[in-house]
Amino acid sequence: MPSTTDELLFLLDLETIDDNLFRGSQLPSQLPRVYGGQVAAQAVVAAARTVGEGFAIHSLHSYFLQPGDTGAPIIYDVEKLRDGRSFTTRRVLARQHGRPIFVMTVDLAREEESWDHQDVMPVGVPGPEECPDPRDAAPPGKRFTDWDVSEIRYAGSSADVLPPDPERPGRQRVWLRVGRDLPSDPLLQAAAFVYGSDMALLGPAFAPHGLRFGDNRSMAASLDHAVWFHRPFRADDWWLYDQHSPSMAGARALINARVFTQDGRLVASVAQEALIRRRDPAREH
Repeated sequence: MPSTTDELLFLLDLETIDDNLFRGSQLPSQLPRVYGGQVAAQAVVAAARTVGEGFAIHSLHSYFLQPGDTGAPIIYDVEKLRDGRSFTTRRVLARQHGRPIFVMTVDLAREEESWDHQDVMPVGVPGPEECPDPRDAAPPGKRFTDWDVSEIRYAGSSADVLPPDPERPGRQRVWLRVGRDLPSDPLLQAAAFVYGSDMALLGPAFAPHGLRFGDNRSMAASLDHAVWFHRPFRADDWWLYDQHSPSMAGARALINARVFTQDGRLVASVAQEALIRRRDPAREH
């Protein structure tokens, strides 16, 4: 997993194998399977490589089908579903060892003039410089380093810092930025955001139950991931991830999130469903 901006750009620089066919590289990882944000970001790049100028990604919808192998490259097969004057649609299938591990539908659009409105950014949120890095709480020698290309600052959840809200018991807020001084290329900024959008996203689902992500009393895996881009922004500037889990049932949790820049613009929305199962560590020994 990348720890520097150069390593992230290396992951996003896909090799062209044939028309609409690309190969994504890997880096060593602490994780037992490919990080979902990586395969989603590479799929975004693959889709955009098949589209002409003047289009920008406005939404993506994806499913994680199988765990990815961190020791093997990923092949991205892009299918052209639509080439319109205003919208262009691509379907990307990611494969390893001859089997599909991930599928994404990406829609790209030309910029248009329109009416404009947005939700207001939550008030009273401390800035990133006032919030701790949650990774600093790890015991010596056990710090999770796979996300070091990103900076994360914890602004609270309904389990601790945020005030109680019985109507919305599953909430979390974190500040994030991905990389430093990334190129201004809108595609690379969008792909870097998609890379970071899968980080720290399950916290609001755990918060009402006294758990945290990585707790050995649970196992978790992303099932799907969707992103809507509303306004241009930079992934390498701080953005507030305002997250809410409206439901967990049947071992599946839904998380919705709004993304705000520091000046209060609502720039993206994210939704994910995750598999979260109970574990009994005592039975595993």
